[in-house]
Amino acid sequence: MRFFLTLLVGLTLSAAAVADQNLGLPALPVPIDNPQTDAKIALGKHLFNDKRFSADGSVSCASCHHADKAFTDGRPLAQGLNGQTGTRNAPTVLNAAFFETLFLDGRANSLEAQALGPFINPIEHGLNNHQAIVDTIQKDAQYGQQFQKVFALQPQQITINHVTQAIASYERTLIAGNSPFDRYLFGRDHTVLSKSAERGLGLFKRKGNCLVCHEISWNNALFTDNRFYNVGVGFKRLAPVLDALIAAVNQGKNPDDFPLTDTQRSELGRFNVTKVLTDVGKFKTPTLRNISLTAPYMHDGSMKTLEEVIEHYDKGGDKNQFIDKEIFPLHLTQQEKADLVAFMKALTSGGR
Repeated sequence: MRFFLTLLVGLTLSAAAVADQNLGLPALPVPIDNPQTDAKIALGKHLFNDKRFSADGSVSCASCHHADKAFTDGRPLAQGLNGQTGTRNAPTVLNAAFFETLFLDGRANSLEAQALGPFINPIEHGLNNHQAIVDTIQKDAQYGQQFQKVFALQPQQITINHVTQAIASYERTLIAGNSPFDRYLFGRDHTVLSKSAERGLGLFKRKGNCLVCHEISWNNALFTDNRFYNVGVGFKRLAPVLDALIAAVNQGKNPDDFPLTDTQRSELGRFNVTKVLTDVGKFKTPTLRNISLTAPYMHDGSMKTLEEVIEHYDKGGDKNQFIDKEIFPLHLTQQEKADLVAFMKALTSGGR
């Protein structure tokens, strides 16, 4: 009887885990001043997909964040107006609701603030100002009805802040939990991972040193610590100018005035936000959820496969004077590398 009851409880837990699409995720943080409603989410989705909010009517938020590509674009570098190429890879929007900062350098601290930037970026949406978006919305009868329903506003009262609140509300629904890993660890169904993926989980926690940055807690796993690291990627692009830049900063000069190409300035990473030299080349720890769907990898899209990423970390990255102390040679065997890939593929869920 005891065995039967134990088995019954186990089956019940497993069934509940399969049904819980949020399994493995913490409680969703929602700002007090921007509560979620179905109508606001629907409005935000409409805005997210509207190409009129770009200089030539060809780019929407969805242009770089495709639902069928786990809300990335599958390109090494994001592409905007007239095929212009940016300097960084487009990160996934899935689970961005849980991030403490947005953009790869962390320059925005909320989804609402993040939504503002791409609209007036000359390579992305290319608008001169945010008022152009408001003007388009105010002339659209359907939007007028939606904004009145959601915010109780007349068209002339709509501001860009209402626009970004709606977009952020939609983005807070783009969540991905309930992967095989979640059902294994949090749902206690130890049948869902292959032996290779199980070994990979052990490597991830220990020899691979992955857990240091891609955190797993006792009741959830975002696979990011929301911090910034120089992992030895793309830094060679800074080599020709780095000494002169450091000297200028130490002399008290404004680094924003230092002559750099767009690519070189992008490679400065977190430093562009903090102006602290130890932040040169640091980028935010990305989530690993759905990582098998979001290639290519790294902030510059320079690695096409998970195998390439693991090789990079196994050799200890490309050394530079600012590389993080957590990056060192791992000496993984070929089987261990394959097991890590198997584990990361087990982090895939369908999202919503």
